[in-house]
Amino acid sequence: MKNWDVLISYLRLPVLVRLLLVGSIMIVFFGTLIHFVEPSTFRNVFDGIWWAIVTTATIGYGDMVPKTFAGKIVAISLILLGTGVITTYFATLSAAAAAKESMLSNGQLRYMQKGHIIIVGWNERAREVIAKLTKYHSSLRCVIIDATLQELPVSYKNVHFIKGNASYDDVLHKANIAEAQMILITADQHKNEAEADKDSILTLLAAKGLNPCIYAIVEILTEQQVNNAKRAGADEVIQTNLLSSFAMANSLQSPGVSKATEELLHQLHNRKLQLIDAEGLFIGKTFFEISQILLDKQIILIGIMRGEEGYINPSPHFLIEKGDRLFVIMT
Repeated sequence: MKNWDVLISYLRLPVLVRLLLVGSIMIVFFGTLIHFVEPSTFRNVFDGIWWAIVTTATIGYGDMVPKTFAGKIVAISLILLGTGVITTYFATLSAAAAAKESMLSNGQLRYMQKGHIIIVGWNERAREVIAKLTKYHSSLRCVIIDATLQELPVSYKNVHFIKGNASYDDVLHKANIAEAQMILITADQHKNEAEADKDSILTLLAAKGLNPCIYAIVEILTEQQVNNAKRAGADEVIQTNLLSSFAMANSLQSPGVSKATEELLHQLHNRKLQLIDAEGLFIGKTFFEISQILLDKQIILIGIMRGEEGYINPSPHFLIEKGDRLFVIMT
């Protein structure tokens, strides 16, 4: 019964481990055998093992070879048995590596690292986000989840691809949602706006259910679904249509504004738009006073966020209160 349990345990091992185990036992066995058959040529067991490894690997240095009839029989047996096992091992190893590479390319391989960013949906917005993140934050790791791609059309070393519906638990588990830092959910470009928003909120609910602490940014297209996204746990909601319509309206009122805005955004490539908590000496000071303090540190103050309300370039006498956040450009 005990021997049967050992056999079952052995059969449960991965094929590569089993082949390696058999090959190792065979090399030790023949190395020990040749030492006892020809002790004058193979003075110790290590010499025998060295000869067995060289022989099975088909290297054949020729530094030690059997000279007796019995020794040559041992060598022939090793070549017939051992070389086949070693060849099978390396062939299996190559096949496993090729299979893993195929799974990686096709989005079937589970992501194992942590502290990464998950981006749901492949579209031009996702492409631009990844391009900028990898350019200015080369150590940042991203996982793309998309159900329509056959393979990821970009090749960045820190970008992993998972194929599937991001609202399914097994797909999110493959992306290691439990140990992800942030998730960005983009709107599905293949659906109408209302359906795309519903899918985004469903994905948000699934992500927050598996990792309540993950910071979630959701792209919402219709104003009616903004509050639902916030109720579902969105930490930030990006209203793409609102932002684009704002740019269009300003261009109609002042032709050329969109080009100027685009140029300004391009110039921000090596700077950061950030929200800084107002605390310490900032409390009670005016907008003008803080602007001067920050300018000395090469930080440009754009406005103030007070709760959900924003104040862009308010009055110089605007007083900063506890809980305010400073909207700045870090140079």
